[in-house]
Amino acid sequence: MNVKRLESILKDVQSKKISIQDAFFKLKSLPYRDLGIAKIDGHRHLRKGFPEAIFCEGKTIPQVVRIAGGMLEDDGSLIATRAGIRVYNAVKKAIPDAIYQKEARIITVRRTPGKVNGKRNILIVTAGTSDIPVAEEARVTAEFLDNKVETLYDVGVAGVHRLLIDHLDDLFKARVLIVIAGMEGALPSIVAGIASSPVIAVPTSVGYGANFKGLSALLSMMNSCAPGMAVVNIDNGFGAACLASMINHM
Repeated sequence: MNVKRLESILKDVQSKKISIQDAFFKLKSLPYRDLGIAKIDGHRHLRKGFPEAIFCEGKTIPQVVRIAGGMLEDDGSLIATRAGIRVYNAVKKAIPDAIYQKEARIITVRRTPGKVNGKRNILIVTAGTSDIPVAEEARVTAEFLDNKVETLYDVGVAGVHRLLIDHLDDLFKARVLIVIAGMEGALPSIVAGIASSPVIAVPTSVGYGANFKGLSALLSMMNSCAPGMAVVNIDNGFGAACLASMINHM
């Protein structure tokens, strides 16, 4: 239930286009809709400014399709993360206007237009090309949440001149930065030591054995001495984008 839909229902009651009983029926899913297999948080858009997301991993395809349909009834928009192509094909069959971003593994549906503030931007930076899938999850999510997003990929510490020589202005212009790195996870500390805006660090599971599937990068980022940096979970581009969006819209 987004703000515009709620306002529309209340105005329809005020103008007597619909009855109080009809309005009650439309609002009865607040604060959530119980599908048995899931409880859809229809209030989240009102509380947070963005809808609930479906995390597809661990769910069956019929479960994802059913939850997606329920969400669209309540909100008119949909975002589903960690979705494989088979999941998308099933969702697309039930919801023809669903869009799939393959590298990000995200399904979206947007039936109500948003408003992007073009004067503020989120800058997404990756250490390596191998970190791009996590970055794309962040980019697609942030754009879905009505943010202007710019990207700067493959500028890690193995060749940090790629960042420092040509892209310092990009760091200073960003309202908030998402910096993504695997291996030893050093790049966010460098960026946070330079940029004047908040930095959200995302460790990735990219790396050799002692990377421990992202644990070494996570610990490096959490032990950073650079101020103004927050850290999200390993490979959590979605979570980083949600936090960045909240900062960018403040």
